[in-house]
Amino acid sequence: MKPKIYIGGQAVIEGVMMRGPASVATAVREPSGGITIKKEPLVSVADKYPVLKKPMIRGVVALFESLVIGLRALSFSAQAAGEEGEELTNKEIALTMLFSLGLAVVLFVAVPTYGAKYIHSTVSDPILLNLFEGGLRLAIFLLYIVAISSMKDIQRVFQYHGAEHKTIHAYEAGVPLEVENVRKFSTLHPRCGTNFLLIVMVVSIVMFAFLGWPSLWERITSRIILMPLVAGIAYEVIRFAGRSSKAWVRYAIMPGLWLQKLTTREPSDDQIEVAIQAFEAVRPNEETDGNTEELCGQCP
Repeated sequence: MKPKIYIGGQAVIEGVMMRGPASVATAVREPSGGITIKKEPLVSVADKYPVLKKPMIRGVVALFESLVIGLRALSFSAQAAGEEGEELTNKEIALTMLFSLGLAVVLFVAVPTYGAKYIHSTVSDPILLNLFEGGLRLAIFLLYIVAISSMKDIQRVFQYHGAEHKTIHAYEAGVPLEVENVRKFSTLHPRCGTNFLLIVMVVSIVMFAFLGWPSLWERITSRIILMPLVAGIAYEVIRFAGRSSKAWVRYAIMPGLWLQKLTTREPSDDQIEVAIQAFEAVRPNEETDGNTEELCGQCP
């Protein structure tokens, strides 16, 4: 029977981070060949303020916390894998997040809406202009995925991404978490962060289509203001998709699964072993941990 408790995760440098209902663990293959694990208790702001667990709000909270946890896991993995001397401080994590968000705004908001002006001379319908902008945003996103998937170092991270998905699939199928069992499962998962980002793109196209066509800065501002709502809707969609076994839902999420063929790779047995150890460190107690649900997968 499918468990009520879901585990999320993320591939990191030479390892995997797993997030359970009560803790977060990052397992990394060290240069010596051993596996080091860092486990920390999971403290969510939503536990202190239950209103943040309400639909539409919980998705924004989950996304923000996932970014923080993911950056911490990446920092630890870089150090453990011998690529960095020290882990990032809270200030450095905050600056990294601000830089990443700023880059995302430029790449996926400013550039598409500015680029749409070049058809303004031939197209005057605001809905068509906004749809064209959304198409540009989706094209930039897909090109970004294709570009990073061709990088050798990223391909290795994507192997760990595949190991993470396989391990979570095996857990959800109720089989013992052993390498030979985990290896049989798919590298594609419906709750993957890649799916989430694709849904964000689709939801934004639909939502922004009816905002009219004001000045460039008004368009950029409106999209930034509405982005939390877009993320909230996307989170509820992927949450539903991860829980549903209906045929139409499986067909609806197929594009996201196809996209994961770029963001995952078949892992080696050694990589699966790392993912299993990360999972075992946060394995939930079905009787005491209650029902929870997390996104799984790498958000490029």
